[in-house]
Amino acid sequence: MRAGSAGAGPLVDPSDVPDWLQPLVTASAELPTSALTRIPTPPAGGRPAAVLILLGEDGMGSGTGPDVLLTRRSDGLLAHPGQVAFPGGAVDATDDGPVAAALREASEEVGLDPSGVRPVALFPDLFIPPSGFVVTPVLGHWVTPSAVFAVDPGETAAVARVPISMLTDPANRFSVRHPSGWVGPAFALPEMLVWGFTAGLLAALIALAGWVQPWNESDVRDVDAAWRDVAGLTARPGASGPHAAPYRTER
Repeated sequence: MRAGSAGAGPLVDPSDVPDWLQPLVTASAELPTSALTRIPTPPAGGRPAAVLILLGEDGMGSGTGPDVLLTRRSDGLLAHPGQVAFPGGAVDATDDGPVAAALREASEEVGLDPSGVRPVALFPDLFIPPSGFVVTPVLGHWVTPSAVFAVDPGETAAVARVPISMLTDPANRFSVRHPSGWVGPAFALPEMLVWGFTAGLLAALIALAGWVQPWNESDVRDVDAAWRDVAGLTARPGASGPHAAPYRTER
């Protein structure tokens, strides 16, 4: 077992979570790294980190079903400006493993009240070569939602509860091509282009949960073009169209 990792698998009995969450908790028991990424995780080394995949239900009270908490990095940052991510970061020496790290980082980034979160599963460690991080995804059930917001606007531009139905909508799914030649999944949301590590993990979770809807897998866009596509999207009340499903955004 890698240092700092508690090992992948359920943290609760899968029968003790909502029906829509059970497939993900169950799948974590025997989940290979290859189900989440094409990049192998080295047997040792790397900087331990954790992200919180926080799933709630009907955060807008509008019958939209499960949702996921995402953040958008500020545009003025030197590293990964404007990119969408799960709350998370490096595991500190004072953290009691990846669950504690993910909850602490979420509290620091978006003001999350950890007492309302029930950690339900850990997924396999994932290696991110550019940063050298080895990331443990922590799946959490947002049992008692709390207010969230961008604690430091210099770091975080927005915090959003995004309905899973927006991510599975075929109109919002495509692939992006990076100038390096890398091609991966992407999602178009109002003011958010989800791609890279976050999109890859979301696409895998959507598949594991059985939420996939048929989409145009031949739609591959350059990253810069995809950014322009989402720049004009809005989530204003009463909007219509494939991108206009409501989600709560805090700034």
